[in-house]
Amino acid sequence: MSHPSRRYRRRTVSVHVEYASDVTGLRCELATTLGAGGLFIQSEEPLARGAQLKMRFQLPGSQRLHEIEGRVVWSRAPSDGDSHASGMGVQFTDRYASALLAHDLEEMD
Repeated sequence: MSHPSRRYRRRTVSVHVEYASDVTGLRCELATTLGAGGLFIQSEEPLARGAQLKMRFQLPGSQRLHEIEGRVVWSRAPSDGDSHASGMGVQFTDRYASALLAHDLEEMD
């Protein structure tokens, strides 16, 4: 499976992400990688590629609640049979919210 090339540095994190889409309603799952361009959400029931979602989460040690929109660019179901975690790669589509997140990620250094 090929993944889109990344423009932003990623961080390994453990962040609870609340998200909603037209398909799922509200869910809370764990994000394990995060960057200014998107994140990976571990899920036993990942959404299909192209699904739109609204997310909110807080970075470790931060008081700011990030609310950001995105779309699924790839997903891996539990039955795909490889050793990687099931879930979905989400690309952020809200540039303003992405810029705020990028600033906060830099502050973590």
